[in-house]
Amino acid sequence: MTKRSLFISLLLIGFTSIAQEVTKEDAAKLQVEADKLKTMQSDTAKPWKLGGIVALNGQQVSLSNWAAGGNNSISLGGLVNVFANFRNKKSTWDNSLELGYGVIKQGNNKNWWKNDDKIQITSKYGRHAYKSWYYSALADFRTQFANGYNYPNDSIYISKLMAPAYGLIAMGFDYKPNDRFTVFISPLTGKFTIVNDDSLARIGAFGVQKEIRDPYNGGTITQQFKNHREEFGGYFKMEYKAKVMENITFQTVVELFSNYLHNPQNVDVNWTTLTTLKVNKFISATISTQLIYDDDIKVLRNVGDQKGTVGPDVQFKQVLGVGFNYKF
Repeated sequence: MTKRSLFISLLLIGFTSIAQEVTKEDAAKLQVEADKLKTMQSDTAKPWKLGGIVALNGQQVSLSNWAAGGNNSISLGGLVNVFANFRNKKSTWDNSLELGYGVIKQGNNKNWWKNDDKIQITSKYGRHAYKSWYYSALADFRTQFANGYNYPNDSIYISKLMAPAYGLIAMGFDYKPNDRFTVFISPLTGKFTIVNDDSLARIGAFGVQKEIRDPYNGGTITQQFKNHREEFGGYFKMEYKAKVMENITFQTVVELFSNYLHNPQNVDVNWTTLTTLKVNKFISATISTQLIYDDDIKVLRNVGDQKGTVGPDVQFKQVLGVGFNYKF
């Protein structure tokens, strides 16, 4: 073979190798574009997005001759947090259901005491207005499953199913740039409190109108109690969800309400968080918190300078659970 023929052969081999590499790169790019189109088509074909968390948690403590002291205890709890969201070019419709219930048994106590109880249903519909803004309407309802007591007194209940129950209807604007973050602002909001128990409503529990009697006129009723209370004001709700790390997710909701008709400066606050730490497909831990402040709800204060008195105060609840967890 002459030097010229050898040179041409080497050139051909080089061009062939380059062409193969270019072909592989083009194929990879085409595959990426195809995957994007497939995802877009899937999202278009399925405007509904469903998901949530179902958890069953438990804890058991057994002590024998334990010098530091303490009580045997066992606790069980369940959590359901699911959603069904619809979205297309013109509309959004977000729906969520939150259920929580937990009980604990301590020491020689024969009864189970409730330590968590929640029912909440929320639905929000939006119509596209401009960019990430929507004209929106929101409806929310919340109550509890079972009777609540001021433990250790478990003979007289202080709350029950539909006592209280809270309803909220709001119209306003929703800022929703993505599925992880949304801010809802409503200048027109109706808030309803229901106490479907006469004995609780009679004493004005949860802010409803209580019964008043004239002690100097044979106990004649001068003001009838009501089982409901209506408020009108402004409402703000912010929701945020994030994947903090590979196996850690976090979500929080902040709600604010101001009653235009009575003490508008006393803003009601409801702030909840839920953190999920996943161990494997079915085992994980959940940490949920809830902070409430409502000027119309009177509680027995148990900390600070006002301990032992009754009046409005910050309510806080934190629940930690480890056990079965299914996320979808």
